Amino acid sequence: MTKILVRGARVLGGAARDVLIDGETIAEVGAGLDAGDATVIEADGLVLLPGLVDLHTHLREPGREDSETVLTGTKAAAIGGFTAVHAMANTFPVADTAGVVEQVWRLGRESGYCDVQPVGAVTVGLAGKQLAELGAMHDSAAGVRVFSDDGKCVDDAVIMRRALEYVKAFDGVVAQHAQEPRLTEGAQMNEGVVSAELGLGGWPAVAEESIIARDVLLAAHVGSRVHICHLSTAGSVELVRWAKSKGWNVTAEVTPHHLLLTDELVRSYNPVYKVNPPLRTEADVLALREALADGTIDCVATDHAPHPHEDKDCEWAAAAMGMVGLETALSVVQQTMVDTGLLDWAGVADRMSFRPARIGRLEGHGRPVSAGEPANLTLVDPAYRGVVDPAGFASRSRNTPYEGRELPGRVTHTFLRGRATVVDGNLA
Repeated sequence: MTKILVRGARVLGGAARDVLIDGETIAEVGAGLDAGDATVIEADGLVLLPGLVDLHTHLREPGREDSETVLTGTKAAAIGGFTAVHAMANTFPVADTAGVVEQVWRLGRESGYCDVQPVGAVTVGLAGKQLAELGAMHDSAAGVRVFSDDGKCVDDAVIMRRALEYVKAFDGVVAQHAQEPRLTEGAQMNEGVVSAELGLGGWPAVAEESIIARDVLLAAHVGSRVHICHLSTAGSVELVRWAKSKGWNVTAEVTPHHLLLTDELVRSYNPVYKVNPPLRTEADVLALREALADGTIDCVATDHAPHPHEDKDCEWAAAAMGMVGLETALSVVQQTMVDTGLLDWAGVADRMSFRPARIGRLEGHGRPVSAGEPANLTLVDPAYRGVVDPAGFASRSRNTPYEGRELPGRVTHTFLRGRATVVDGNLA
């Protein structure tokens, strides 16, 4: 591999530095470094971050390759600045055995655009009745450390307790999709003023909050780690803040779309805004931003949920829930958190690289930009402004809520262990 010198980049948004990549590692960071025989990337005004890590990605393979594949999903991830993603278990067949998680892991290795860490199912077939092969998945080549029935809630308290107890043996974590199913039967959107006016079935905040309250108590009781997926309400924020104040091992994530979009958009009846959990109120959005800024919410996770057009281009009630998010995540975070002054770029690195890698126990990612570290890096142009055009997405699906919207920032380069996967905004 050739040497690469990134010249004059603002490392984590700070002072301009030169970063020399030699092979798979960062060789040197400093000022006025000698380029020698290195390929030079002029990065004046650009921000250099550690490669982004997504704790919550749906790659759909195996079983729903019409929506996404590991290859197309990892291409989208690279375009978005990600060097590692955690692939959720709701595939067909479900990733509830060592064989399936190893298949996904090997497909990720073959793609070469980013590392793919499979997430194992908590229960067999996501049915919530019987624990899946947690130990076997951890002991497999995939080395699974994160388990989730995402898409469905582990609503049985005994099953959830047993899962939390089991993963303690290898420092795993259970990532909960917090949704009390009985409280959301027939729900179509956030329960509130807009749902009442539109006559759509309401999805109450308490359906999320009641599960979070139960699970942080369970995690404390058994001394295990629980992670809250796609937290979406102000009440959920307060519950996580309370649990952390107790010193309990609780972490949480928020999606980019819950940082920006509100349930007012559902007035359009455009199914692109149909998502699980639903878009909430402006008050919820502001609470989520503040919680991400103060660290109550640990990280941003995309919940990238690709669907073929026929699953979205239909009436609201019949439409699938979910949005693609890998290619726009950093731009949304810049608009909602950086440009508003709530986070600086070092904070973005913390919430989108350091912390998600630490939660997932993912080695080699979420590391400092310093000599001797793996060269997993993302170079961002924060001054860029562009209109989102899903026709140009690397993802196989186009169900973005941002079509036609101007967003700031663009990833110009992504490096996976020193190899450029994105150059000048295009796949290498």
